[in-house]
Amino acid sequence: MARAVSTRRTAVVTVAAWGIALLIFFPILYTIITSFKSEQEAIQGFDLIPSFTLESYYDVQSQYNYFRPFMNSVILALGSTVLALIVAVPAAWSMAFAPTRRTKDILMWMLSTKMMPAVAVLFPIYMIFRDLGLLDSRVGLTIMLMLINLPIVVWMLYTYFREIPGEILEAARMDGASLWNEIYYVLLPMAVPGIASTMLLNIILAWNEAFWTIRLTTTNAAPLTTFITSFSSPQGLFWAKLSAASTLAIAPILIMGWFSQKQLVRGLTFGAVK
Repeated sequence: MARAVSTRRTAVVTVAAWGIALLIFFPILYTIITSFKSEQEAIQGFDLIPSFTLESYYDVQSQYNYFRPFMNSVILALGSTVLALIVAVPAAWSMAFAPTRRTKDILMWMLSTKMMPAVAVLFPIYMIFRDLGLLDSRVGLTIMLMLINLPIVVWMLYTYFREIPGEILEAARMDGASLWNEIYYVLLPMAVPGIASTMLLNIILAWNEAFWTIRLTTTNAAPLTTFITSFSSPQGLFWAKLSAASTLAIAPILIMGWFSQKQLVRGLTFGAVK
């Protein structure tokens, strides 16, 4: 009886999980399907059987210069991730292995900045970027993406570092290891799963960021999120081309997530089971 109940429960959970997954994935699937339609078919209404034309993809590639915003997205995502790790690793190390009475307050304050509406600080940040000459520049947008994701990166690394026994680092110090050697040769190799998952998450967040990229860039540093908005015009939305551009924008991140899902899950559950 107990086995039968457990089997039914497992079946219900499995069906519910698949249902939720399909519900979440359906908008992406419909976007991909619409990208293979002509503009006339795209505006006619809901239809899951496209004509499978590549006209929209051809237009996106040839008429709208897809390659430049794609490279901008790659540079911004990787650059902001590397910059965030350079700042976050020492910060997380100090709070994990040399905590003070204010460490938890600092962590909560950092996390609370993510709760503030971005539009509330749009004007001062825009003025600062304008005065520093960072508008529509890769350097400025890389710094911005690093700053908005830095609290999450510090929190994740702090959580992973807390699971590493401090005695190992103390032993390294007793053997004469400097602070740099302690971090580089002892701490980082032991936290590779956590660091890898943090990098993947930061890349995804930076790749998908739209609010700041649309408002701080126009052409030179415009990534794919800004590129997609160009398909909205006073004449209306070009649904098929918009879907093709969206598919091309999400394809790299979907492929990366698919091939790195084991590493991502391993990193996100690092330290969850003792």
